[in-house]
Amino acid sequence: MIEAAQFVEAARTRGFEWYAGVPCSFLTPFINYVLQDESLHYVSAANEGDAVALIAGVALAGKRGITMMQNSGLGNAVSPLTSLTWTFRLPQLLIVTWRGQPGVSDEPQHALMGPVTPQMLDTMDVPWELFPTEADQIAPALDRAIRHMDETGRPYALVMQKGSVAPYELKGGGAMPQKHALPVAQARWNARSPDQLPTRRQALERVVAATPAQSTVVVASTGFCGRELYALDDRSNQLYMVGSMGCVTTFALGLALARPDLNVVALDGDGAALMRMSAFATLGAYGPPNLTHVLLDNGAHDSTGGQATVSAQVSFANVAAACGYADAVESDDLAALDDVLAAARERAKGASGVEGTRFVRLTIRRGTPDGLPRPTVTPPDVKTRLMRHIGALAN
Repeated sequence: MIEAAQFVEAARTRGFEWYAGVPCSFLTPFINYVLQDESLHYVSAANEGDAVALIAGVALAGKRGITMMQNSGLGNAVSPLTSLTWTFRLPQLLIVTWRGQPGVSDEPQHALMGPVTPQMLDTMDVPWELFPTEADQIAPALDRAIRHMDETGRPYALVMQKGSVAPYELKGGGAMPQKHALPVAQARWNARSPDQLPTRRQALERVVAATPAQSTVVVASTGFCGRELYALDDRSNQLYMVGSMGCVTTFALGLALARPDLNVVALDGDGAALMRMSAFATLGAYGPPNLTHVLLDNGAHDSTGGQATVSAQVSFANVAAACGYADAVESDDLAALDDVLAAARERAKGASGVEGTRFVRLTIRRGTPDGLPRPTVTPPDVKTRLMRHIGALAN
């Protein structure tokens, strides 16, 4: 058994200062220790997949991060682990607790996941070893993990058995401070007919015009959003997500938290936002003022044939307001998008006192231009290009 401080401090000396995850009783000492150290950063994610995406954003900023989860959460994390971190080569250290380990009595819900945890990690091409239980094992384990992460750009896992870490009490910490009074969502509808709605291209043109390359990063959701942004203007400050549907906001959140000097714009879609609506709560609690969440809602899964989503039944701005965003508006008018992007630019200049992330949901027309190309730049290359652009590469 080791002390939480022994591992966390050894990790700190190797550059690990960012943590995200979902609690497990095995992880309690770690989380409690990190929460009580103001020089470390812990984000309590709504689910394990969001935690993986957030630490991937930290990696995009050129920093090291650790994602912590119970092994039951591996199921939730499969998509970002296989189509975000693996695809873009965004490394992170995973600490996965081994509930239901064969031969160890546990709750019935762990009876299947316990025995298959090693195979799941192997199947996802995530090398793993047992979490250290002796002080002299910590440094070698961390060095092996870092060597793999640096050589491959991909995650490495430490699988934690019961009783690996001594208890550490949480003393008067852990509560999220309320950053501001909850806003009232604004609705600016013009009752436009479907053929009068703005197009995705028109919205993206406004985004490009309002996001200067030298100070802004634009992260586009998977599907036609990223492809159309690429076709419109392929810039070095843009990243086009593939897969990991619904993770664009927490990914952008990790980058924005780790790089407060940058303005970060997350371009979301209605289908993606609906898939991981828990991200709204995370952004409401942790979202910094240098992050802007733009949701382009055409009411359809456009890239898979135009099947309808249920977005027409949802007031995303009211969801954002209820979750604690600093500002939330929804409209069918491009002027609403312009206003939010302009407010983000003013905030970057220090002219806005708003604390927290802004949100705008713009209803757009269905359909996509004929012959829409796919990006020819590969995911690892677009990631490296962006990291070089923001000065996040060591060399």
